[in-house]
Amino acid sequence: MTTDPLQDIDKHARDTMHKAVESTRREFATIRSGKATTSLLDTVRVEAYGQNLPLNQVASVSAPEPRLLTVQPWDRGLIGAVEKAIQSADLGLNPSNDGTIVRVPLPPLTEERRKELVRVVHKLAEEGRIAVRHTRTDAINKVKKLEHISDDAKRRAEKDIQKLHDDVIDDIEALVKAKELEIMEV
Repeated sequence: MTTDPLQDIDKHARDTMHKAVESTRREFATIRSGKATTSLLDTVRVEAYGQNLPLNQVASVSAPEPRLLTVQPWDRGLIGAVEKAIQSADLGLNPSNDGTIVRVPLPPLTEERRKELVRVVHKLAEEGRIAVRHTRTDAINKVKKLEHISDDAKRRAEKDIQKLHDDVIDDIEALVKAKELEIMEV
């Protein structure tokens, strides 16, 4: 910690807001668009070795084609469990295996499903914006409560926090627009 409480508050607000943006970015990565991405299967959990493990701990996932994911279990005995886990993950995917590898073809998205996914993106973005607004409010309240700091310094700090807030909200908006374009692209 530095000796300047205003710098501490600013740094904490900056870190927390950027974590909110990163969290939103990670959430967006799990939403399916027209293209195959390995992060699509990040939420899949496989029943293996008496435990419920994340898919990426029992297999390697790759996207060799725009509409196909391949999953290669490290232990061939788990191929059925991996296939079943992907099927029951409620992602609308229908995997098949050839004894060594699980192929997961991605069906084209319907217009209705695309619009539904865009609504999900907007909901997740709003959660990110709420987190950023809470951080801003928190930081400004901390600045106001500081003693032995001039009013001018407090006003400057509040202005800096507001500018940071506006910039981070713009970042989230840019993520939303990019993801929306990706989803609506046929």
